[in-house]
Amino acid sequence: PNHLQTLLHLASIDASQKRFTAAEKWFEKALVITPDDSATWFNLAFVRETAGAPARAIPAFMESVRCNPNQDLAWYGMGLAHARLGQHTEAVKAFEKVAELQPMYGDGLYQLGMAYHHANCPDQVKRVVTRLVDFEPKTAKKLVHDAQRSDLKSLIPDLPF
Repeated sequence: PNHLQTLLHLASIDASQKRFTAAEKWFEKALVITPDDSATWFNLAFVRETAGAPARAIPAFMESVRCNPNQDLAWYGMGLAHARLGQHTEAVKAFEKVAELQPMYGDGLYQLGMAYHHANCPDQVKRVVTRLVDFEPKTAKKLVHDAQRSDLKSLIPDLPF
């Protein structure tokens, strides 16, 4: 088939059934028809990332944000893919964009803090913890724990939960 909606439906069905190779093929065919569709690039990247191919997902995430620089989920996925590959400086750049686009997205800030931790930027981890405490103290506490930053525990308020 080469009808766009059919291709996208087939891709979605295959992705939901974890048939990632087939889903990838359908998304690629859809992109021949609409090469500047940010959502389709994102879906292709997501399928590749979910299939355990972060290195192949990154170029598709990059195309998604080229088509729509405000596609926060594509920046987030790109950050995760870079982090999985140990490319922490690149992960930081992607998660910084997520934090810019979605400043109250706790998980995005958590991932930014962890990327800073792995990129050996301890002052930036503290900055993220301080920011998170204001609206997601549980996430801030998790970041302090996961980044092994016991020196930042004093920033976390006592939580009743």
